[in-house]
Amino acid sequence: LPKGIPTKVDNGLLNNGCFLDALGVVPHVFLLFSTFPILFIGWGSQSSKVHIHHSTWLHFPGHNFRWLLTIVLLLVLVCEIAEGIVSDGFNQSRHLHLYMPAGLGILAAITSIVYYHNIETSNFPKLLIALLIYWTLAFITKTIKFAKYDDHGIGLRQLRFCITGLLALLYGLLLGVEVNVILRRRYMWFPCPTEVKPPDDLQDLGVRFQQPFVNLLSKSTYCWMNTFITSAHKRPIDLKTIGKLPISMRALTNFQRLRKAFDAQEKGPVPLKGSRWIWLALRQAFGRPLVLSITFRFIADLLGFVGPLCISGIVHHISSDNHNSPTLLGVHFISSEAFLANAYVLAVLLFLALLLQRTFLQASYYVAIETGIKLRAAIQTKIYHKIMRLCTSNMSMGDMTTAQICSLVARDTNHLMWFFFLCPNLWAMPVQIVMGVLLLYSLLGVSALIGATVIVVLAPLQYFVATRLSRAQKSTLEHTGERLKKTNELLRGIKLLKLYTWEHIFRSSVEETRRQELRKLRTFALYTSLSIFMNAAIPIAAVLIIFAVHVHMHSATDFDLSPAVAFGSLSLFHILVTPLFLLSSVLHSTVKALVSHFFFLNPLHSTLQQVLHSDAIEEPFCLNGSVKNL
Repeated sequence: LPKGIPTKVDNGLLNNGCFLDALGVVPHVFLLFSTFPILFIGWGSQSSKVHIHHSTWLHFPGHNFRWLLTIVLLLVLVCEIAEGIVSDGFNQSRHLHLYMPAGLGILAAITSIVYYHNIETSNFPKLLIALLIYWTLAFITKTIKFAKYDDHGIGLRQLRFCITGLLALLYGLLLGVEVNVILRRRYMWFPCPTEVKPPDDLQDLGVRFQQPFVNLLSKSTYCWMNTFITSAHKRPIDLKTIGKLPISMRALTNFQRLRKAFDAQEKGPVPLKGSRWIWLALRQAFGRPLVLSITFRFIADLLGFVGPLCISGIVHHISSDNHNSPTLLGVHFISSEAFLANAYVLAVLLFLALLLQRTFLQASYYVAIETGIKLRAAIQTKIYHKIMRLCTSNMSMGDMTTAQICSLVARDTNHLMWFFFLCPNLWAMPVQIVMGVLLLYSLLGVSALIGATVIVVLAPLQYFVATRLSRAQKSTLEHTGERLKKTNELLRGIKLLKLYTWEHIFRSSVEETRRQELRKLRTFALYTSLSIFMNAAIPIAAVLIIFAVHVHMHSATDFDLSPAVAFGSLSLFHILVTPLFLLSSVLHSTVKALVSHFFFLNPLHSTLQQVLHSDAIEEPFCLNGSVKNL
């Protein structure tokens, strides 16, 4: 054994630190030796041939939860390896048992998820017995190690104690997931196993959108799109190659979901009036994935603040000496504070935080965009479904024009869709700004509040410029449409114009409209430049003001602006640029969505209000006042 490890076992093997670490290797070795032959001989060769249209592609109960627990397990095992390497730095000789078991644990965790994936795609759950035994052995060994640490007075102040307890918890949860699969699928000692049929989408070879059916890792990284990307690189792809959408993403499915939500609101105990019932119906139909997108965005924003803290810690502790750590069970135990003070640990933590941040951010974008598209498809389908059953006398009498219908179908539904796109930003930006200001306050003190005040004071000016920009864009589009309309009339009546020599009159009218359009385009370009300049200049101005105030407030003392504080503050301000840049866009999208929403309830368009009601109030077709049932 290495020097410093007690070789006597008079007090029992379980009181020897090296033996406890060696005991934890047994489950990993068992899994590797029991699953590798199956992977490389049997399902290893079959997994490359299993595609999404395989008739037995199924997700076992707790599929996503198992993947999440495995990812967390891998991260904790990486922390255990890092803790063992840092602890080994205090010893005179190398103690491989501090981090070698964690390395085998990572290999076993990767093997377990690959083994589970192959069994799931082949729908042969009886082979999960190997994972059941592995989780049981791993849970028992980690629990014994955790209990012995507690007996020797090792507590929460030592990082290895916390990691061991967390690993025991994760292995116990994975064991519970495995038992849940046994009880739900009834595949071991039950006489009648549960037969599960694949979804209808998988039985349709025309469905090639694999996102709802692949495993969680492929969903988060979009690995299933590699086939399309490779095909598009070789030759252009067409609609036949893309295939049909799954049933859950089709317009008819989302329309039925929205109609059920409207029916539930109308049949409620207290009928709602005004605009509230529409928002409640939309929330009931599409609110759950939107909440999931907001949650992903919150997690991504919180992970974004890990970077500045890690940079500040790296710069602050890059030249600091290692602290002494206590020696228990023959090895050194470091605290969480000493572990996080290590520059190499902070560098790895920075990389992992950025990786997870981008993953959660892309997941938030995907869920929000998918929900917005489903919402638009559902509303457009319901509008068309209702318009085809409205009396045509309403349109002939001016109650509803074709332009209003087109505006309702195209523009207003797009505004609601974009509101769902940007809704996670609407909830996440205030939290991101507040967290950034609080972290700046912890680094710079009162001067950070002064810089935040500058941002808050200039925020109304940003909103004013964005409002003018939106108005200029709208006015430009109106003049462009008017010019195209006059040009179209001129071309259609060119013979009549030449006959009466009206060319100069119409040309002057088109040129005047064009001059107005150019005037609005210049205004639009001016406000666009001003908005871009303010979005870039306000954070820089706030940084300069904060640093100037900070240096001025501490000029009388020996305190100066350290590199750690400077780099951390600059990183935090870089994070604050994004919400400030998107603030005006998000607010305008919200206002447009509210305007489109109130357009549905405008008393001047009473017929359009029926568009969003249930089918119980639908009328038969009317042609010129005579009723004709179709």
